[in-house]
Amino acid sequence: MNSKRHSTTGTAERLENNFHRLAGAIFRRWPRPAPPGALLQRCQIVSHRGEHDNRNRLENTLAAFDAAAEAGVWGLEMDIRWTADRFPVVFHDPDTRRLYPLKITLASTPLDRLKDRFPLIPTLSEVVERFGGKQHLMIEIKAEPWSGPSDRARRFKRALSHLVPGRDFHLMGLQPELFARFDFLPARAFVPIARFRMDRFSRLAAARGYAGVSGHYLLAGNGVVDRHHRIGQKFGTGFADSRRCLYREAARGVDWIFSNRAADMQAICTGKNKAPM
Repeated sequence: MNSKRHSTTGTAERLENNFHRLAGAIFRRWPRPAPPGALLQRCQIVSHRGEHDNRNRLENTLAAFDAAAEAGVWGLEMDIRWTADRFPVVFHDPDTRRLYPLKITLASTPLDRLKDRFPLIPTLSEVVERFGGKQHLMIEIKAEPWSGPSDRARRFKRALSHLVPGRDFHLMGLQPELFARFDFLPARAFVPIARFRMDRFSRLAAARGYAGVSGHYLLAGNGVVDRHHRIGQKFGTGFADSRRCLYREAARGVDWIFSNRAADMQAICTGKNKAPM
């Protein structure tokens, strides 16, 4: 990625994060009645990058996913990047500078060197070996150079070989055109993520027979959620990080509820957490 594109992407992510924080603050204070217990119990909570604070426990690490699994969270969301020798690893950014004092670009670094310097960064295979078939895996793919497509496809398939697409895992992405790189998977394995254009992504998911669609809860009215349910597709929203926001999403039948506080949301769903938040 060149510096201009990296800057543009960074700006978009900052704007999106600010939007999420503002929306979260509003919905945390917006009175919302508790939905029927059956709706809360059917919630499928997904831990966004695992349970992390990026101080004591880093995102997208085995420790973060362990914490989510131990809390009984249904799903784990993770991000995939690729090393210089074309191995899939679980990390969000193209380089390490946000989480580590040493900056290294993953796409320019062989796996053995990356693991030597940053042992907490897991490979996709390590995550699947530990959690596959136990927690549902929501695997987000990123736009980046795609040399050696056969090597990448082989290693990706190998990592997920004992799991069933659509049942045990889904592939997600902000750029649905990237799904073509994984044409060995059925359409029901894919979930586009709408950053802003929910209408466009909703139509695309319906037309191509994807598993469903996901996006921010403010982008998704009840009508679009119901439309996907009528055609047998799922709907996911993020990020429900407060009790009142969780109540809203559960009450309108959202299938996958992504959260940065998934352990807390899971405890609310099971009645273990009565405290306001």
